[in-house]
Amino acid sequence: MSNNWVISNLENALDTWNRYLAEIWDLLLQNPQDFRGGGIWAVIVNIHDALMAVGLGLLVLFFAMGLAKTCSNFADVKRPEVALKMFIRFVLAKLAVTRGLELLLMVFNIAQGMVGTVIQRAGISGSDNAVLPDEIISAINNTNFLNSIPLWAVTLIGGLFITVLSFVMILTVYGRFFKIFLYTAIAPIPLSAFAGESTQSIGTSFMKSYAAVCLEGLIIVLGVIIFTLFASAPPAVDASDPAVTQVWTYVGGLVFNMLILVGAVKMADKVVKEMFFGG
Repeated sequence: MSNNWVISNLENALDTWNRYLAEIWDLLLQNPQDFRGGGIWAVIVNIHDALMAVGLGLLVLFFAMGLAKTCSNFADVKRPEVALKMFIRFVLAKLAVTRGLELLLMVFNIAQGMVGTVIQRAGISGSDNAVLPDEIISAINNTNFLNSIPLWAVTLIGGLFITVLSFVMILTVYGRFFKIFLYTAIAPIPLSAFAGESTQSIGTSFMKSYAAVCLEGLIIVLGVIIFTLFASAPPAVDASDPAVTQVWTYVGGLVFNMLILVGAVKMADKVVKEMFFGG
């Protein structure tokens, strides 16, 4: 780490960004069962199992509601095609409730497979860090004390932006896991809605939302890859410009790219729903 305060501040901000970006790579490749040692997942599974009885009770209720709405009289139920349709719906809905955990994990694993494939084909990993260019370091070191005063302000503002954006990024990725845990815990209740024809839209909406959360990882990793490619070719600076202009150009360009990445990550859920589910 440099003894120059301006350089040290920028390097500290970039180190914070790189550290969180590396953690994001690890989180994107993690399963819920392994998150934080698996302790959270064990609690979520217990809650899921406890709500299973509620889900089965609602299953019967929704099935009865659907039966009453579909069949105007008892004679309709005697028709083989109607009875078979009702029986298949009830069996599938019961499987969705009792095997819902396996269903959710299957959807998550499919999304994780996409994330792994994208990372593998991109050939980029969390070890690709953003670093302060040598020409910027040289320009700062050659600046006298009086001219370095504006640099302090630019560096302080730029470093603060980079640090804040780092926290926003990592909190968003942690939030994805938080949503996955919530969906898993309450799954038996919305999945029971598949038992009724009039209530099946609840279960469909739940599965779409859960799939969107899982696919957020795909959008996030694409955003990180694009940012990494941008960061590998930092904004061009003119060596003839004053040091403060060079630093402002570099930091401004870097922060702009970071803002794009954070914006893409924050809107990942909306992007997925528009791309895969039509809004």
